[in-house]
Amino acid sequence: MNNNQCNLCPNLCKIDKELKKGACGTDSKIRIAKFYLHPFEEPIISGTKGSGTIFFCGCSLKCVFCQNFELSRNLRGKEISVNELADIFKKLEDEGAHNINLVNPTHYSNKIIEALKIYRPNIPIVYNTHGYENIEIIEQLNYYVDVYLPDVKYFSPAIAKRYTGKENYFEVASKAVSFMIDSKPLIFDNNGLIRQGVVVRHLVLPQCTSDSKKILDWYANIKDKAYINVMSQYTPFGELESFPELKRKITRREYDTVMDYAIALGIEKMFYQEFESADEKYIPKWDY
Repeated sequence: MNNNQCNLCPNLCKIDKELKKGACGTDSKIRIAKFYLHPFEEPIISGTKGSGTIFFCGCSLKCVFCQNFELSRNLRGKEISVNELADIFKKLEDEGAHNINLVNPTHYSNKIIEALKIYRPNIPIVYNTHGYENIEIIEQLNYYVDVYLPDVKYFSPAIAKRYTGKENYFEVASKAVSFMIDSKPLIFDNNGLIRQGVVVRHLVLPQCTSDSKKILDWYANIKDKAYINVMSQYTPFGELESFPELKRKITRREYDTVMDYAIALGIEKMFYQEFESADEKYIPKWDY
């Protein structure tokens, strides 16, 4: 077997990324679009100074409506080395970041481990993922990661297939997120910032409140072990010509329906978004 065959994500495309791009759209080089102190994560992550966020290019899930579409399709970005990534960790730490926040890191997880072996910051490492993860790879990362920030996007195989082409999304993501929660009990510092643990994110989509409720039914069984953020920020982006239902923002009624259901399930460790958060101003301006 070729040791260069990539199996970092559940696509298992087994591409030699030294020779061609994998299903994530990336080759063997690290590519990023921005790093900075990001103020718009959950309060327990961004705090007062910001989360030291690094936005990686490419994606192993590629939702059709991705708000970071240029990044997920690897249409822009700057190539950096493993050593340069380690330098970015230190730079963000020196600037006062509360943590190092790795956004869309799945397909670079091996390179991220290499960089953390070079320089391990004295602040938490946040793994900010779409949730479509190989447990075997998460087990390798677990020593280096303090906080997991996974999405759980879809319950229905039909919806997942329509928007990502991967009908096994929930089967894979639910197992990965359960592992994350079991391996990282919640720990906070004296300022209320998360030092270890999991914050699950779920984005409410147009015409998908029933799917959101099924995800909350699943989450209710583990609701005391983690936090969940039920998000209203869906904004139409990406290639939506074939998806007319996604060409609008969600309604207040759709969001309230999901939030009321979460409350009825007794979910207390929960964040919610102001309905006005569905705004392009919250999307960063890319540097590369």
